[in-house]
Amino acid sequence: MKKEVFRHLYHINVNDNVEKKNGLNYLSWAWAWAKVKELYPDSSYKVDRFENDMPFLFNPSLGYLVSTKVNINGETLEMQLPVMDGANKAQKDVDYTYEVKDWTESRKQNKTVMMSKTCKAATMFDINTAIMRCLVKNIAMFGLGLYLYAGEDLPAEKKEEITPNHKLWDDLVKWLIKPNSNINTLLDKYHINDDNLEQLKEESINYLETVSKK
Repeated sequence: MKKEVFRHLYHINVNDNVEKKNGLNYLSWAWAWAKVKELYPDSSYKVDRFENDMPFLFNPSLGYLVSTKVNINGETLEMQLPVMDGANKAQKDVDYTYEVKDWTESRKQNKTVMMSKTCKAATMFDINTAIMRCLVKNIAMFGLGLYLYAGEDLPAEKKEEITPNHKLWDDLVKWLIKPNSNINTLLDKYHINDDNLEQLKEESINYLETVSKK
């Protein structure tokens, strides 16, 4: 049953519910939780509580950490997430500065030039945002939206099917039997995503067997 839950959730295309911020993708927590409850109505989640019943763990040197637990179909998984600003720097209870490379000045001066940036102290808004992002990441452990964290644009089995012609089959056969062939040239020629390569290998071998029997 656990395997079925993961397979079911992992193959859902979540792209229409992804929000982008600073070049990163964030799945809408409201949509993610609604989808889980729609498919598995008995699902539940819990925000962990720490000292003084606060929904975060705090260390003066390290910053804040939030934690959640999600139960779907009888299985419970947990997740943690630091409280971070828009630059994904861990926030503390006071502002602090850090050094980053100034790419513009470094190019101008043809040498490494550093600049200072400030990470603002965390607010309750930041903590609440981190909790909901932690929840989404927690849900992803069950499969929903997990492909986003792996840098994919679609779930594995939802990628577009390829129906190449016999010319492609012939070229694939030549590639399979010719040592040191460059597969990238072939993929570029037919605009093929290399995610489909194993499937194409198998099908081209089948085609070779068919041709050899003629």
